Amino acid sequence: MADCIIALDIGTGSTRAALIGRNGRILGLAAREYQQIVPAYGWSEQRPADWWNAARAALREVTARAREEGHGVSAIAACGQMHGTVLVDDDGQPTRETVPLWNDKRTLGHVRAFEEREDLSAWLPRTANPPTPAWPAFKLQWLRDNDPDAWKRASTVLMPKDYVNLRLTGERSMDWTEAACSFLMDPLTGDWNAGVLEDLGLDPALMAPIRLPTEVLGHITPDAARETGLAAGTPVLVGGGDYPVALLGSGVCRPGLASEVAGTSSIVTLVAERPVLDAEISNVGTPEGNWGAFVLLEAGGDAARWARRVFHANDLSYAEILDMAGKAPPGSDALLFLPYLVGERLGAHRNSRAQFFGLAAGHGLPEMHRAVLEGVAFAVNRHLAVMERATGARPEVLIASGGGAKADLWLRIKAAVYGRPILIPEEPECGLIGCAALAAVATGAAGNLAEAAGRLVRHAREVVPDPAWADRYARMQPLFDRLYTDSQQHYDALDALAASQREA
Repeated sequence: MADCIIALDIGTGSTRAALIGRNGRILGLAAREYQQIVPAYGWSEQRPADWWNAARAALREVTARAREEGHGVSAIAACGQMHGTVLVDDDGQPTRETVPLWNDKRTLGHVRAFEEREDLSAWLPRTANPPTPAWPAFKLQWLRDNDPDAWKRASTVLMPKDYVNLRLTGERSMDWTEAACSFLMDPLTGDWNAGVLEDLGLDPALMAPIRLPTEVLGHITPDAARETGLAAGTPVLVGGGDYPVALLGSGVCRPGLASEVAGTSSIVTLVAERPVLDAEISNVGTPEGNWGAFVLLEAGGDAARWARRVFHANDLSYAEILDMAGKAPPGSDALLFLPYLVGERLGAHRNSRAQFFGLAAGHGLPEMHRAVLEGVAFAVNRHLAVMERATGARPEVLIASGGGAKADLWLRIKAAVYGRPILIPEEPECGLIGCAALAAVATGAAGNLAEAAGRLVRHAREVVPDPAWADRYARMQPLFDRLYTDSQQHYDALDALAASQREA
């Protein structure tokens, strides 16, 4: 009896395979790690071969467990890191050993050239997104201009999970959540935008067909069955990007719902029926067919990681650091931290910097650690205000996921800064649960994704704002916002100063 599905998550640090029952419980989990390759400053690459080797090893482990425990597998559903731009040839082989990832900044020159020559406001309705080095459109331009041999041999562009799906089924596609975030899809039609491709000098023939995440892409081939332990003929779904699928797996799947995914970065998303066209906001397609307007703070959890390394040489645990921060008063005795340690993704000031403001002799490590946590919350809240102004909607609750959803003090700070409750999913592996929801619809176990999420997603607890904390933070937020704006005039001069000192 086919009573389980297998969810596959092709992440940046590892690929994980999970055996999931019909009730959404994870019955078995296997993972295989790999590394990012950094051949130059700002570059980030991985080998598609590493994804496939990790996927087949993890799949062999969970399929062996399924056989041992008598479980049948009805479908495979994958999600994966977004924007990694894979060129494959007619035989399905990558034309380059490595591919640029979502966090690769080598395309910055192409983005700046685009911004200098184009009317950006006219492009928002065409692409639903402002330009950024993350988008595959600019990665494709870089590959075209810098690796002509790989470009010439390419027949299809795929994303990381699409490449793994190709190895499983022999079929090629790109799901609509990925396509919507490529800078190449027409947001009105859901098809590739031929005019945009022409204007950017890209070949429409390279673009894989756009399909819905819940569609069956194909079936496990005999070769893939031998390598993975899966039964030949098992259906494989189109799947989706890891971030939008994780939204689904946290229960954020209807217009008006909002999410904060707190990992290395912090991503705040508001689900809407249409994309929000604003130069400070990006848009991703969601699995159920809505749009997720989102803003991304590059240094979310990374700010806490930085403080642990710099102040303690990584000798203290995060639990010890949170305990230390908890000894400081709310507001950190009027100490503010701007958390822009690695700049920003959008806007004219991608070279922004972090800073402490208000530092005095009476401050110590507890206040500085708490200011870091509060600074991330203030930065996210500034993003929330941008989205609320653009949409005219104010979500009454946020649903949190990611590693930051496990830090109780940080959750209490965020709830008070945002001025609204935060819900925490019971199962933190939201991407895998999102894959289970996709499979529930594809196999007929649920009528739609909202129904599937309602059955599979459970929220363990609610963190409500402390009124006294909320009052203090409400007085600090305007100062944080002014510091954010006023500091921008200094960043170019700071870059020039840093360059001169390196040269000396």
